[in-house]
Amino acid sequence: MRPVFQRLGDAFVYSCTFDTTYAYEQFVPEHLLAYQLSGQTHIYHQRGELVLEEGQLLLARGNQFAKSKKVPGANNEYKCLSVVMTTERLRQFASENDIVCAEKYSGGKNIILEPDSFFKSYFDSITPYIKEWKNVSTRMATLKVHEAIALLVHLRPGLQSFLFDFADPHKQDLEAFMLKNFQYNAPLENFARLSGRSLTGFKREFAQTFKTSPAKWLKDKRLSEAYYLIRQKNRKPQDFYLDLGFENLSHFYSSFKHKYGMTPAEIKPQNHDH
Repeated sequence: MRPVFQRLGDAFVYSCTFDTTYAYEQFVPEHLLAYQLSGQTHIYHQRGELVLEEGQLLLARGNQFAKSKKVPGANNEYKCLSVVMTTERLRQFASENDIVCAEKYSGGKNIILEPDSFFKSYFDSITPYIKEWKNVSTRMATLKVHEAIALLVHLRPGLQSFLFDFADPHKQDLEAFMLKNFQYNAPLENFARLSGRSLTGFKREFAQTFKTSPAKWLKDKRLSEAYYLIRQKNRKPQDFYLDLGFENLSHFYSSFKHKYGMTPAEIKPQNHDH
């Protein structure tokens, strides 16, 4: 059976696989509510790592870097269904329900919730939307997304600032931000947005700070980190190339040889006995 990954408009995402796989996308643009139907999702985010178990809900805030690994369960199947809560739909919900959130959200960007019976029934009710997506109108999709938001507010009233704080990311120290996030494989627009800058402002300030272009700096930084892992930690490239933002091993090997003039296999690990 082939793996399935369906992005249904801007409302739902359905994922089903039978092998452990890494998700390619590493930037979460919009708020997500994910329900783990079977297997586990391992999420590696800026503050650490968490595991979404079967039957649990993950509420993830938009505008963040995160990597994920899909792990099938005992039945050799991985299934996860997510509701995408776009800023536009969240604003519409807040406006229709007279919700004004003056409080700036400062908590964690990923929260695991135990679904109540309302939520279990809700996810059962979305299954036909997945199967019959071509017959679903924008209005129907909006109603289902709004229902998810209403259920979240009912389950956890304290989540209002998480959901309805629409402030842009504040401007961060560029050097510290890049050193913390260089390993995420994402377009420059996402680095700019998350650091609280326009793309033009980001590139200009980057050149002033690092005296080079973002693309060149990112590549060099990832390769020097790889060299360190091979030489000091005796790690094998196949164990870490994805963690450092390289898309495939052959791309990593050719970039490494170009920078260091030798292959990873030719690097002698540091002898820690002396």
